[in-house]
Amino acid sequence: MIRLGLTGSIGMGKSTVGAMFEAHGCPLHDADAAVHALYRSAAVPLIEAEFPGTTGPDGVDRAKLSKHVIGKPEAMKRLEAIIHPLVRDRELAFYQRAEDAGADMVLIDIPLLFETGAEDRFDAVVVVSAPEDVQRARVLAREGMTEEKFEAIKAKQIPDADKRQKADYVVDTGLPLEETRAQVDEILDQIKSRFAQTRE
Repeated sequence: MIRLGLTGSIGMGKSTVGAMFEAHGCPLHDADAAVHALYRSAAVPLIEAEFPGTTGPDGVDRAKLSKHVIGKPEAMKRLEAIIHPLVRDRELAFYQRAEDAGADMVLIDIPLLFETGAEDRFDAVVVVSAPEDVQRARVLAREGMTEEKFEAIKAKQIPDADKRQKADYVVDTGLPLEETRAQVDEILDQIKSRFAQTRE
């Protein structure tokens, strides 16, 4: 089973491109969605034990947790030590379900794929990219987003140009939707052809 990583900086269109892969029958696992689910389930008692007072009846209170970890590298490492293994377990369970269902290719959406050194876990990495002005307009249109928040998020992510350089495949989402979809179709054809040759 071919394992593809999907990544890209904030506002680049990962969700849109991920849905295009799914439309081709490629199962998708979203690491961010896994974290959100864990914040309402398995991670709650572990986070409460490490950061008392940061959870409630609905799970982890992200605002309270943020006060404990934002700008505090050591605290962030302690949080990551709780979350990363749980997310990895979910990813492995996803692989097993996909394999049992007979999938020949899966896609894992990881926003900080290169930043966390996860590229070695994949057969190929797809990077979603768009011009900076398009990215900025998309992100600042989000509810509650400010220039300061946007810049803080960008500061944690390696530059788009570096991601494009590291990628096996790049999808440009600064184009009309149909052209983006055509790029995904072409990438899927290339991947299937490439891995068919390596397995012969």
